[in-house]
Amino acid sequence: MNHWIIAPVVLPLMCGATLVLIGGRAPALAARIGVVATAALLAVAIALLVQADRGGVQAYLVGNWAAPFGISLVLDRLSALMLTLTAGVALAALLYARGGDDRRGPHFHALFQFQLMGLNGAFLTADLFNLFVFFEVLLISSYGLLLHGAGLARLRASLHYVGFNLAGAALFLIAVSLLYGLTGTLNMADMAQRMAHLPADRGLLLQSAALLLLVVFFVKAALLPLYFWLPATYGAACAPAAALFAVMTKVGVYSVLRVSTLIFGEDGGPTAGVAGPWLPALALATIALAAIGALAAQQLRTQIGYLVIGSAGTLLLAVGLAQPATVAAGLFYMVNSTLVAATLFLLVDRIAYARGQSADTLRAGPFDGSRHRLGVTFLVCAVAAAGMPPLAGFMGKALLLQAAGPTVWGAWTIAVVLAGSLFVMVALARSGSVLFWSPAPATPALASSPIETGALPPRAGHGLALVLLLAAVLACSLAAGPLSRYTQATAAQLFERQAYLRAVLGAQPVPAAIDVRREMRERGGKP
Repeated sequence: MNHWIIAPVVLPLMCGATLVLIGGRAPALAARIGVVATAALLAVAIALLVQADRGGVQAYLVGNWAAPFGISLVLDRLSALMLTLTAGVALAALLYARGGDDRRGPHFHALFQFQLMGLNGAFLTADLFNLFVFFEVLLISSYGLLLHGAGLARLRASLHYVGFNLAGAALFLIAVSLLYGLTGTLNMADMAQRMAHLPADRGLLLQSAALLLLVVFFVKAALLPLYFWLPATYGAACAPAAALFAVMTKVGVYSVLRVSTLIFGEDGGPTAGVAGPWLPALALATIALAAIGALAAQQLRTQIGYLVIGSAGTLLLAVGLAQPATVAAGLFYMVNSTLVAATLFLLVDRIAYARGQSADTLRAGPFDGSRHRLGVTFLVCAVAAAGMPPLAGFMGKALLLQAAGPTVWGAWTIAVVLAGSLFVMVALARSGSVLFWSPAPATPALASSPIETGALPPRAGHGLALVLLLAAVLACSLAAGPLSRYTQATAAQLFERQAYLRAVLGAQPVPAAIDVRREMRERGGKP
């Protein structure tokens, strides 16, 4: 068995536990350990990505118990892609945090590692209850990261965020309990196999449980009308935490994609295509709302939050259309949009310091000597976020429109996605003009000191993190061919679910190195 599959969970767990012990006494050492561990996590994720690209689905039996009785982890193309994307964003965020943000409160690096553990576990787990467990791990860690640095805005946002997610957790438990009571299992592969053979009289209950579970995932993905917590939450978090939060909405999208293709797919019995009739409509409405919100936003952080919502809506549209080609296009788009959102959350912190104004308010003001450097970075991110050529955002949306054209939602998809891109382009063009080109006002009342913005003076880690993320955004365009082929193979693997079922249900425990019972028999029961 390949023990590297469990490394993305164990590595941040052990690192986080270590940092809890030493973080208060040796913060500099804790920061270095956190960066090294995250760099090692990225190396492991890339190795697993290469391994998954060979085409096989691998199951790892935690505790050496066969499914469905034990805990199983599964590595396939989708989980490997999510692990790599998460580790890449996390490394850049940690490098940025070493510029001083990590010292604004206790246990930043430990919380960061525990959130990585929760994210990676959610991407790897093969049963619904452990998906709930990893959801709670990443959410509890995100509560601490959201409050990191204190402040009234963060406290207010955290109250809404915690309350909303506690309600979601309660619904998650109810949905999982219903599914367990109806199917007798929580292993996703086993549940998928049993779903088609359940009695017809359980159909309504099964559909209710499935829809309740999807609602929980839609909360995480910020689908309309469950989106309102996201702009304030992401806008209030410190820059490196907000950059990592850009991955959190993708956990909801990942979960919807996983259960929709594996459990609630064509062979899902009463739950087959349970979200099909209305998910594309809600996703299109989410894209439209996010575009309007970005256009109306008065703060750059809020605007980026709406871009994240629009990205989630585009991904859920690709999932809701339920075609391999649309899912492949959505996955291609997901990589670019996540990297762009993380870059923008870090960039807004630099803009706030350079302007010396209140955080990120979209109004004219003075600018220090970094105007041109930050302006070029903002321009690249704006082009990628709006889906303009020649960057990967345009390619992802073009692939989605091409794949969605023959479907019944083709006309609506083309109209809404193109109109949303136009609105986002106008919104970001306005923001760039105000931030980088408008002259400073004659009255000094609008200005404030850099200390009031919360942004710290430039450090080497700030520039390095932005360069790495910007290089990754550009690499998505330069490597569009290989990335597109990978996402197409990922979508094909998701819709061919038999490989997943065979890998999980066919995995056999490893024989014990020492047979205790035989040893006892040979010794006649004597010690």
